[in-house]
Parts: sequence; structure tokens; C-alpha cells
Amino acid sequence: MSKKIAVLGAGSWGTALAMVLDENGHDVRLWGNNVEQMSEINNDHCNARYLPEIQLSKSIKGFTDLQLAVEGVDVVLLVVPTKAMRSVASQLADVLTSPVVIAHASKGLEQETHKRISEVLEEEIPSELRTSVVVLSGPSHAEEVAVKDITTITSASTNPAGAAFIQSLFMNRYFRVYTNEDIIGVEMGAALKNIIAVGAGALHGLGYGDNAKAALMTRGLAEISRLGVAFGAQPLTFIGLSGVGDLIVTCTSVHSRNWRAGDLLGKGHNLQEVLDNMGMIVEGVSTTKAAYELAKQKNIEMPITEAIYDVLYNKTDVKEVVSNLMTRDGKAEG
Repeated sequence: MSKKIAVLGAGSWGTALAMVLDENGHDVRLWGNNVEQMSEINNDHCNARYLPEIQLSKSIKGFTDLQLAVEGVDVVLLVVPTKAMRSVASQLADVLTSPVVIAHASKGLEQETHKRISEVLEEEIPSELRTSVVVLSGPSHAEEVAVKDITTITSASTNPAGAAFIQSLFMNRYFRVYTNEDIIGVEMGAALKNIIAVGAGALHGLGYGDNAKAALMTRGLAEISRLGVAFGAQPLTFIGLSGVGDLIVTCTSVHSRNWRAGDLLGKGHNLQEVLDNMGMIVEGVSTTKAAYELAKQKNIEMPITEAIYDVLYNKTDVKEVVSNLMTRDGKAEG
């Protein structure tokens, strides 16, 4: 049965998810605050900045008025940068008039509070305006979803019915969704893998090969799991789609902006040059700071995260941090 769905955030990922929903026969409204971009979506049926050469369906409608975008919808899917999530959620709460399923497909931790995105949504959107909060996450690049490449992701919620409902909206021949009740693990895996992707890119920029990349990803997954479990996540979640699956795709693909940022760092560019070059949000940069501070708070050893923090925030040379990691005292794997 067709549902009315508002997708808030018209970047590459929000647009790609809107395309999946539209193909599945739903009434999709895509919201953004750029008037020219929304005009392009409505009149030219494309989103040239974020998904060049991709033609959008004429039935996907762009909105700059949030109240109009969410009027009468069954679901609101937020796909905005982490730093904008609280502000957009607050605006959303002001215009909702009846309870809806709240979902998000963003990946990060709020900078100042270190909170997961679902926690931010629950704080800003009153319980009487939401039937459930669902996280959509997993190994996925918007560029590949937009051309209908095979993709599998996770729909996670403490409300199994909410997770299953979001699953049903997205499932089709090229887009498969599994449900999961461990919302903490799914969100932590989604956020923290971006840190490791920055490191993977840096190794490539330095000229290291597959051995180094495999070591970083494996030990990086151990760090992600340690921090996630400390906050209540289930260990097995991190060997699933939103853990190791998302880690693999983000650490091995040139589509990953976190990998590309790390690659530039490895080639000798400073952080500001990297961010200016990217032109888009690199979630791994702010997430590194949040994870570093959380690890200190919980007294959890995260040497890779600490090394990347030193590169990003203490301007330590990338080659130096790699040397420091490799010459630490020997220890048992775990």
C-alpha cells in the first residue's frame, strides 16, 4: 500500500533513498532549504550537485516549506548532517500535527553532547508526535543505490513493528533490508566506522597496501565494538551489516568522502585544505573528536581513534602516528 513519506535532506543519500521509495510506489516529498536545488528537482528532475547524470522521477516533488512537506505524511525520514539534526528535528516538531514514524539515515554523534542521533530525535520530537524512532543504516553508497546496484542495509528500532514497517517501505529487487532491535549498536557502528575510513584513506595516501588496510579495519572494528558495548550495544551487531559491512564499504571505496578526506591527509594536505577541497560534510572529522572524548570518559583504549584525533586536532604528522601505532608494546589480540 502506498504511503506518504517526507525525506528531509536532499543530499546524495537523501535523494537516493527518495528514489527507492518512489520506485516502490510511495508518494515522496523531498525537502531542502536551497530554493534553486528544489526548483531543479521539480523542473529538471535532477540533483546535479549531488547525483550528477542521474535522472529523477517526475513524481518526486521538492519542497522548501517544511510544513507543506510533512503535511499528511505517514513517515518522516531525516537525512541531514549530524550537526543540523537537532535544529531540523526541532523545526519538525513545530509543524507536525499528528504522530508519524520518525526515521533517520544519517551517521554520526552530536559534537557537544556526544549523543546518538535517535537520542537527539527523541529529545526534540515529543512522544505524542512519533509512533517509533527507526534507524536506517548499513553498507551503502548513494551513487550505487541511484543506479540500482544491489544493496543490503538494516532497519533498527527498539520498536520491532516500526523497524518492520520501514523495512516494508524500502524492500525491492535491488534494495534489501534486515531488521534489528539493537539501535545503539547500529548507530554506534554507523558513526564510528567513519573514523576508521579516514585512517584507511590516509594509509592509501601514504602509499601503504592491502596488508595495512586489513590491519586497520580489523583493529578498528575491535575499537568500535569496545566503545559500543560500553554504551549498551550487543557485540554481535558489529559483525553485521551496520558494523563490519559498513566498515568495509567505507574503507575501500572512492565514493566514501571520509576515505577521500583521509587520502588527502596522507598526501600531505592539512585539515582545512581537505575540508575546503571536499565541499561536503565529512562526518568522520567531528565523530573522531566525540569518540576520543567518550573513550577517555569510559577509560577505553582506542589507539587508532586517538592517532587519527592527533592528526586532525593536534596537527601531528600522519607518518609519525603510523610509526607510533606500530611500535607500541606487544599485547594479546582482543
